[in-house]
Amino acid sequence: MTDDRLWPLIELREQGRASQDQAMLAEARVKLLELLAEDPDNARVQYQTGIAHDNSGLGKEAIPYYERALQLGLSGEELERCLLGLGSTYRYWGQYEKSIATLRRGVTEFPENRALKVFLVMALYNGRRYKESVELLIANLMDSTADEKLLYFKRGIMAYTEDLDETAE
Repeated sequence: MTDDRLWPLIELREQGRASQDQAMLAEARVKLLELLAEDPDNARVQYQTGIAHDNSGLGKEAIPYYERALQLGLSGEELERCLLGLGSTYRYWGQYEKSIATLRRGVTEFPENRALKVFLVMALYNGRRYKESVELLIANLMDSTADEKLLYFKRGIMAYTEDLDETAE
């Protein structure tokens, strides 16, 4: 029953996000909160409520919904997006260690998701882990590029990336 009521709210939230219509996003938030009051242990409703807050510029308020969705066992594509949303929101609010841990989990569970890797790069940078940040950034670039000049030097670039601090004596 909840899923039947959830889909129209997801569509409303997505329309509001796409058009940056704050009234539409506010309506989606209110309706999601009502649905959440009826079914507080529904991971999907918790997650969608978090997104609705995030889409509305209320990232700090989104955090508890994302966290609860994870506690309740969110899975699949929604888990992937929740880890990205929560990790990026933690980063924005200066909670770098939580951000790094959340995004690392995302990269581990969804290794093909380059957005998770890029957000992890930023969180590592913010956490002053510059070397690891640059290494991951270069690896992500080299794994996704079609640039022939970069590909020509891929082996060397990746070898140097393993120890960015190494120099000839």
